[in-house]
Amino acid sequence: MAHEVDQSFLALPLRALADAALARARALGAAHADFRFERVRGATWRLRDARPSGTSDTTDLGYAVRVVHGGAWGFASGVDLTMDAAAKVASRAVAMAKLSAKVIAAAGSDEFVELADEPVHGERTWVSAYEVDPFSVPDEEKAGLLAEWSARLLAADGVAHVDASLMAVHENKFYADTAGTVTTQQRVRVHPQLTAVAVDSATGEFDSMRTIAPPAGRGWEYLTGTGWDWDAELEGMPGLLAEKMRAPSVEAGRYDLVVDPSNLWLTIHESIGHATELDRALGYEAAYAGTSFATFDQLGTLTYGSPVMHVTGDRTAEHGLATVGYDDEGVEAQSWDLVKDGKLVGYQTDRRIAKLTGLGRSNGCAYADSPGHVPVQRMANVSLRPDPGGLSTQDLIGGVERGIYVVGDRSWSIDMQRYNFQFTGQRFFRIENGRLAGQLRDVAYQATTTDFWGSMEKVGGPQTYVLGGAFNCGKAQPGQVAAVSHGCPSALFRGVNILNTTQEAGR
Repeated sequence: MAHEVDQSFLALPLRALADAALARARALGAAHADFRFERVRGATWRLRDARPSGTSDTTDLGYAVRVVHGGAWGFASGVDLTMDAAAKVASRAVAMAKLSAKVIAAAGSDEFVELADEPVHGERTWVSAYEVDPFSVPDEEKAGLLAEWSARLLAADGVAHVDASLMAVHENKFYADTAGTVTTQQRVRVHPQLTAVAVDSATGEFDSMRTIAPPAGRGWEYLTGTGWDWDAELEGMPGLLAEKMRAPSVEAGRYDLVVDPSNLWLTIHESIGHATELDRALGYEAAYAGTSFATFDQLGTLTYGSPVMHVTGDRTAEHGLATVGYDDEGVEAQSWDLVKDGKLVGYQTDRRIAKLTGLGRSNGCAYADSPGHVPVQRMANVSLRPDPGGLSTQDLIGGVERGIYVVGDRSWSIDMQRYNFQFTGQRFFRIENGRLAGQLRDVAYQATTTDFWGSMEKVGGPQTYVLGGAFNCGKAQPGQVAAVSHGCPSALFRGVNILNTTQEAGR
């Protein structure tokens, strides 16, 4: 179902506020100015053992003006929806740019902010691909479905507790700049999740298992049958959890791995997604989770992984959490290569970084998570492409004599350069002579980024591809949070170092 932008948003004085702000910025000599109005509604419903345990429902509404004046950035925001107030916000943004220019000069820097060219897009409207706005569904119906799912799990032998939650976001943005681009956008996204807990009453030992359904740029239909088989997931969880409770602890060593998309997406996020943010690689993003080993001087030469590795940045993927029509600098959404044939061939950029590095046009990675925050360079949907004629997951497993099949994400750790890491998962299956031979516990895989991706021998076919992701990618100071998806097929890795997490914890 194709949706239109909410009339309640369009009824706000969007264009009048923008005209007032941009006119003031021009009059004060800004080389560039943009106006962004946002209304972001986010809600969470939580249940414990099929009973409500908490809800939240908040709306963030306001606008911001960003300028380039005298070669420096200026930014200010407001909530007063009058033309005079919007003009005053623009004046504050210009004043901030003038102050910034003085500070930069006093520090002896010759840095001068310029933006990469972007075609003027006129007036455009874009709405994400969803069928039913989750906020149009009564809260009782949402809580009722989560309670019914929880009750199914609680009725199974061995399940002691169940936590269930649903997060939903409805995001509206209006953007206008002094070049003439005007965009109005609407995005909807949801993240349902259930966790089942088993407890051995005799020993006190316990463990848990979480659904592997990813968050998605979809609506309520995602919970009622479109995009995920919830019945199959819920039916299988109790047995898998019971098997996990009985599973032996892994013997540390080197194993071949078949990694399911439900786990591999997070490794992509941490070791490729963040590492190919060009502001991070240049050192502009250093305080929050570090910089990147994939420095700009290695573009076109760094061997990131094996020749079967093809990774794209994509702001256009259907149902992607980072999918938009236009970014927060008025740049049209695109798809491009980051790693091709195992080589680093691209980065994620915004307009300033694209101009600074001579890369030409921005690939549309500017995003602000609220009207009170300045846009920063944020991650696109960074995805490992499948092999068009690739194998099924079962056939990848069939090619392994001694290994482990990894399903679902859990904990992770990676250094400030996005290079040394280890990841755990929801469940791990022994592979013996090409067949699954029961679960293992206490498993973590450890490697450097280039060694891990260099060990990738095969990627699965399109039939194994899943778009995973998260609502809570953090970056910048003050901190901002963005939702992002990562698609990938199942993949086969040879000779990866496996740690026993209980032995590591005891050292």
